Amino acid sequence: MSDFYKKILDNNKEWVEQSLAKDPNFFQDLAKGQTPPLLWIGCSDSRVPANEIIGAKPGEVFVHRNIANMVVHTDMNMLSVLDYAVNVLKVKHVLVCGHYGCGGVKAAMGNSSIGIIDNWIRHIKNVYRLHNEYLDSIQDENKRFNTFVELNVKEQVFDLAKTSIVQSAWKNGQSLSLHGWVYGLNSGFVTDLQVNISSNSDLDEVYQLKF
Repeated sequence: MSDFYKKILDNNKEWVEQSLAKDPNFFQDLAKGQTPPLLWIGCSDSRVPANEIIGAKPGEVFVHRNIANMVVHTDMNMLSVLDYAVNVLKVKHVLVCGHYGCGGVKAAMGNSSIGIIDNWIRHIKNVYRLHNEYLDSIQDENKRFNTFVELNVKEQVFDLAKTSIVQSAWKNGQSLSLHGWVYGLNSGFVTDLQVNISSNSDLDEVYQLKF
């Protein structure tokens, strides 16, 4: 057994002991079910832990993560998580959280082939194409990178609003708000991008589904 593997097993035991010391019923209560108010759609980057960033406890955040926090309408994994969160767990908020320094977004700014991930990054490139005139006008490369990260998050929030899952919930009178944040790896703080959607009236008419 490697030292690393043994260490993570030992860490688990230590975490259980510390949790029970604080609350003897901690795991019994968790096992009864979950009623999280929030679905977090974030990046797979190991430096962006959803619960810790917002000080949430286990059971308070339902999480989906992928490279560059994308909302792809053909991604059955993401759609299944979204459907369960909205229609079963009845979350009231869905948050797309990107982060500055995102490797997926950075890769989408270039033309180097990485492998099978090229097919995923193409979706991020589509966001660049939507905003290419503005992004190309930014001379400072780091500022252009950061702006692209922000624009990508905003577009993912709008793509969430376009899903039949979210629009159906709104039609049925369900309270559901969508938000976009960017996390700063070098500061720990989040930036609220002020893209908050609570009905399909915020979308172009062509995307407003009629049920």
